[in-house]
Amino acid sequence: MPRKRAAYAIGELIPGLPMFNGGKTYAAWRVWRDSTTRSVAYRPLPKKQAARIWHKARAFDRATHERGRHGGAIGRTALAVLHALLFEFLNYRTGQLDPSYEGIAKRSGVSRRAVATALQRLKALGMLHWLRRAQENRDAAGRFMLQQETNAYAVLPPSQWRGYREPPEPAMHPTEWGAVPPLPALIEQARSAQAEGDNVVNILSRLADDPRDKLAAALASLFSTLNDREAMLSPECTPCKEPIPKLCLQVQTTVQT
Repeated sequence: MPRKRAAYAIGELIPGLPMFNGGKTYAAWRVWRDSTTRSVAYRPLPKKQAARIWHKARAFDRATHERGRHGGAIGRTALAVLHALLFEFLNYRTGQLDPSYEGIAKRSGVSRRAVATALQRLKALGMLHWLRRAQENRDAAGRFMLQQETNAYAVLPPSQWRGYREPPEPAMHPTEWGAVPPLPALIEQARSAQAEGDNVVNILSRLADDPRDKLAAALASLFSTLNDREAMLSPECTPCKEPIPKLCLQVQTTVQT
């Protein structure tokens, strides 16, 4: 019985070269061909900014929800994965984000296959990007080899999300809703009443409206005293129906400013 001749792939004899067997090509190491061995430069992402990204992602998903479907453009599973990346694995100070599929699956409560699908969806929407990484190492015989590392992820800002539109800014800040616009100063109100030909009683009441305005209160007391004195000297006149001389308010306004 003839002996079978052993077949050796070239890669088995010369480490580092692709292996050929029956016309098929096999990589020398089990790593993705676009993996990099260079160090990754992460960008810090403060926690407040990460929280804003999360809230905008939820709003984006709600805005794109279609009736009869679960979730919107992002989907429930991808939102869970994004939440895990932002609040379970992200280093806010350095920006480092490189969890394994198994770690993401455990923290987000989904399967490993669901994690892969969710990551692809986030990348397609422009919300996430990553770099495949490999590490140089040596095998038991001391030969050079590459080992696959976890991906290095980067959460992208909402300005790069596909299909996302920033909501319009409110015309008024929420803290100003229902607020009453400030009234003009009491002296300005008195001058306006004087210009309209109002009588002394109404003008003095305007000046005395706010006891915290000491200057207006002093003017009201002064004009009231002058008005009462004029009434005592001229009983036949009706000073309460006469306007306060414009010069007095103009002088006092000048002193105030």
